[in-house]
Formats: sequence, C-alpha cells, structure tokens
Amino acid sequence: MKNLDALTIFVRVAEMKSFTLAAESLGIQKGRASMVVRELEQEVGATLLHRTTRNVQLTEDGRIFYSRARDLLAEAEELQSMFSHGGVSLRGRLRVDMPAILAQSVIIPALPQLLNAHPEFELELSSTDRRVDLVLEGFDCVIRLGPLVDETLIARPLGQLRMINAASPDYLERFGVPQTLDDLLHQGHKMVHYLRNFGSKPDGWEYPSAEGYKSLMLPGTMTVNSVPAYHEAGLAGLGLIQGGYSALLPHIKRGTLVEVLPHLRPRPLNASFVVAHRRNLSQRVRAFMSWTEEVLKPYFDSCQ
Repeated sequence: MKNLDALTIFVRVAEMKSFTLAAESLGIQKGRASMVVRELEQEVGATLLHRTTRNVQLTEDGRIFYSRARDLLAEAEELQSMFSHGGVSLRGRLRVDMPAILAQSVIIPALPQLLNAHPEFELELSSTDRRVDLVLEGFDCVIRLGPLVDETLIARPLGQLRMINAASPDYLERFGVPQTLDDLLHQGHKMVHYLRNFGSKPDGWEYPSAEGYKSLMLPGTMTVNSVPAYHEAGLAGLGLIQGGYSALLPHIKRGTLVEVLPHLRPRPLNASFVVAHRRNLSQRVRAFMSWTEEVLKPYFDSCQ
C-alpha cells in the first residue's frame, strides 16, 4: 500500500458505518472516500465492506482487516512520535465509554483543560451503564466499575469505589432510621432497585457477613436502569439506595441524603481502565489513561 491514508479512510468508514459521515469527519469528498476504499479492496483482493442504501457493514474479511489496520495505524502514530520529548500535542479521535455518573460528575467537568491543551484532539464519549463490546462497537478504551467478565480484555486498576447506604430525610422520617438488618424488615423499609438490563432479577440489599457479602431481598418502589436515575430516586424519598460514596457525598453534605447502616456497607467496586489489547496502544490511549488516573484519584480509594 502506497501510504496510510487509505487505511485511515477505511477505518473511519468502518467505525461510522457511513461513507458520508466518514468523509465529513475527515474533511474529504464522499466520492474520494468511496474510491479509495474500492481501490484498497482491489489491492488486497477481498471485499471489506457490505454496501447497502442504508448503511455500510464490515464483511468477515473486513473485520479481520479492520483489526490489523487499527494496529498498524497505532504503530505508525507511535513511530512518528517516538523521538518526541514532552509537550506533544494529541491529535485525532478517541472513542471512550464510561459509567454515566463518572462522566457527568468527574470527567466532563475536567475535560476543558485537556481539550484546550490539545485542540486537534477529539473525544467521542459514550456514557452508559451497560457493558459495551470494545471490539464490535469500536471503542478504544472504557472505564468499568465492578468485575470484568471478559478475560480477554486488559484491565489497569484505577482503585476502588467505596459504597454506602443512604436515604432522604423525608424517607427516614416516614419509615424510621434502621439500625440493624432486622429493622429493614420490621420497619417496612423499601429500596430502589437498579438493573443494568430490564428483565433480569434484582440483586437485593447487599450487606457484609461472616461468610462474605450476602443479599437481602426488600420490596422495591421502582426499578431504574441508570445510576443517575437511581440517585435521583433516593433523593426523591422513593426508597433506600446503595451508591458510591464519592457521588453521594455532596448530597450528604447538603443534608439531602443521610447515610444509614454505616457498619453494613456493601462491598466496594473495583474500577478499571480497560483496553482490548496491551500491544500497540496509541499515544492517544496512553495519554488519556494517564490523565484519567490523575483526575479520578480523589474519586476512588486505593486498591487494597
């Protein structure tokens, strides 16, 4: 291949599933993007993309080629900057996913400093509480809370998120302040249920025991599938909640939430910076990972 431009165009089309959107993002004509990818297919001797009137999808050969093309582009970027010393400006787009509460309360407020220092750096931020597929959905990296279920992914620990039990003053006035697990049952307490995916079974009220952590099923006033909505339900007095200490602390300081059962806190959640491959991490990923670690230090406890 004569240069890396064709790979860059192909990768962008594959990720955006559109010649039009990819061309606009690269500042080129749609016709040129289509021609370059067609010539690339002729050169490698395989059809890389399925084209329809509605969208563009990778073929099986295209998926394999896409993975190698991303590695090659990352290596080229690292080769270009290997002799640079400090002050290197980040360029290009980085696609990231993280929990909504982290994006809203920590990362987005801190982003102006990062983006102002790197005007050619573009961040595509997905903030969702579902577990995205890094490879199939084209994410460069993700921040995850809780255990990793995919052992093929590479995780760098960020710390632990301390969890607490909380409720609104209005709720506690109506139901009483629980002091024991028995109080949760005998005082008629209710909880807000959180489910990442509707249709699954709620986990119940988590608490520590001599045998580890157990779960007590309490009746629920409502079920939500996002952490911000879960917190808002607690603030509205709709039930007891179990949430991250760092996220709930401002509400506790304002008196809009009260910690309850501090001796029966749920287990902390491990926080991780996750990538699909340790090899060929681009300069953008490595720089964003280092920046994220610093920004999130006050938010997490150190790993024990």
